[in-house]
Amino acid sequence: MRLSTSIIGAMAMSLAIGAALVQGAAYADSPALSASGSSAPSRDCSDLVRIRAFSDDLDKKTLDGVYVGNLSALAVDRGGRIAAVSDESYIFSLDVREKAGSLSADAVTVAPLTDLNGRAPDSEGLVVDLDGTRLITSETEPSVTRYDRDGTAVEALPVPAALAVAPAGRAVHNQTFEGLTLMPGGRTLVASMEGALSGDETDVVRLQTWRRAGVGKHFETGAQYGYRVDQGLGVSEIQSAGDGRLLVLERGFTAGVGNTVRLYLADPSRADDVSGTENLTAGGSARLVHKTLLADLADCPSLGATALQPQPNPLLDNIEGLAVTGRTAAGRLRILLVSDDNERKTQITRLYSLDVRLPR
Repeated sequence: MRLSTSIIGAMAMSLAIGAALVQGAAYADSPALSASGSSAPSRDCSDLVRIRAFSDDLDKKTLDGVYVGNLSALAVDRGGRIAAVSDESYIFSLDVREKAGSLSADAVTVAPLTDLNGRAPDSEGLVVDLDGTRLITSETEPSVTRYDRDGTAVEALPVPAALAVAPAGRAVHNQTFEGLTLMPGGRTLVASMEGALSGDETDVVRLQTWRRAGVGKHFETGAQYGYRVDQGLGVSEIQSAGDGRLLVLERGFTAGVGNTVRLYLADPSRADDVSGTENLTAGGSARLVHKTLLADLADCPSLGATALQPQPNPLLDNIEGLAVTGRTAAGRLRILLVSDDNERKTQITRLYSLDVRLPR
């Protein structure tokens, strides 16, 4: 089964909702000019990605006695708000605004999450479905659970047995469902494994899909695809690019050096369904998802950011979440990233606003 590339209506709707949070003018393709007529400093991370702004407004804050941090996923919600999940089993509503190159953020509401068995999930991936309910992954089992808007669990999606954490399956603890996205049309859901299954090549992870007949129908398990990560990195998030392709965030950490964060564009349209392939190896015949580097975020200008531990660029931290929030006047995707501070003094909860031009 292929991921659909023809149905774009739902994505257009979600982008229209996301555009409500954008308060500033769209990025022009030409360099900005200062009052003196000289070119402003470049904000290019690459030929395809520009950073607009960052914000540390949420760092080390609390809301109703709950720590606003450990954030692992973002999604555009109704009314232009941003939904965010914490891996400490909370869902937040964020008010994120951008104006004149400045990004601001505030946590507005918070609700606890429990699964259908009353247990607190290790929440990692988030989708706001077309009916306003939330689909949230937990990497403990792993699982994908649907929640009402008030945070009540109502349904668990089926998960292939091999993706369960060992000894029940072949997945490694803390290396399961990290990312989640809904494809255009709302009929295909995709979750990304952070790390490889036991028996697979260590740098090949699986993307699991679910299919449904329409909004309100139940998701059933669909195809799997193999995706090769850069050496030493894992997949921390995926998002639909709106045209059948995926934005993929790869991330890693090296003590004494800091974080590596790279943004890729992945095209599953010619990849093989590997749901029946027991082991994905270098010598195997399965065609993997093709990927194109959009930017290494270490190459972004730092914009005056500071780091609390060694980093190749002080702008970087443990970036885990990604949401597509709109389009610029020039047709670039506008994306929002968030870092997970793990509730540590040496890490920062930081939001980043970027523009991405998709290559053909």
